[in-house]
Amino acid sequence: MERLSEIDFTAIKGFICDMDGVIYHGNQILPGVREFIQWLQEEHKEYLFLTNNSGYTRRELNQKLARMGLDVPEEHFYTSALATAAFLKQQAPGCSVFAIGEAGLLNALYDAGVTMNDVNPDYVVVGEGRAYSLDTLTKATNLVLNGAKLIGANSDVSGPIENGIAPACGALVAPIEMATGKKAYFCGKPNPLMMRTGLRLLGCHSAEAVMIGDRMDTDVISGMESGMSTVLVLSGVSTRDTLDTYAYRPSIVLNGVGDIPKLAEKNCAKTE
Repeated sequence: MERLSEIDFTAIKGFICDMDGVIYHGNQILPGVREFIQWLQEEHKEYLFLTNNSGYTRRELNQKLARMGLDVPEEHFYTSALATAAFLKQQAPGCSVFAIGEAGLLNALYDAGVTMNDVNPDYVVVGEGRAYSLDTLTKATNLVLNGAKLIGANSDVSGPIENGIAPACGALVAPIEMATGKKAYFCGKPNPLMMRTGLRLLGCHSAEAVMIGDRMDTDVISGMESGMSTVLVLSGVSTRDTLDTYAYRPSIVLNGVGDIPKLAEKNCAKTE
């Protein structure tokens, strides 16, 4: 581990934690995660899993972790799909969209009162999804050229999976941006709207919270710009060499979230 500044994890009230590359790769749980979640629950910490992956609903995330042997209630999840739906509900109540994505995105949009429209939608909304194809890409491109505004659930260009990486939302939106000359507005991390919602759900001030993630360009910067302490874990896409490519730094670099209970225990031992 590399300590760029000190974090007293025993004093932290709220933990906002990324999922892909931090909790799991694909369907494989990462080392130390079970101990980390057990510590959060035993210490009665406020915690929220904040993921840029728009494909899953809260219930699906709950069930995915349950299959890995982890019991995390649905209210502890917040996704870029929910952030996107909340943004559209606030900006244009009752609007219509042409959406490319999975159940997590579509359900969030429906729940926010957004309707589907492939003729003359107000917005084209893109998230991760297996439904992405040349046909949907062409449809989306022409709808944007005809006046629909382009929204991306998140700006991640890739995400870790069990045997490598997969293109993520930012990479899927890029062809539409290039073909139309229009830039997308992204609702997920590092958008401060999503981070403020996370803090509100936790009931925490930023000074009482920490952001944990595996990406400098979304997790660390979003936590830092929101006034939180930040933890970069090396269990996902980032390496120690990644740090040298950014002008900012996380508060601490850890191998994985399993190091957090160990550091908290050491801190408790020092104060006794």
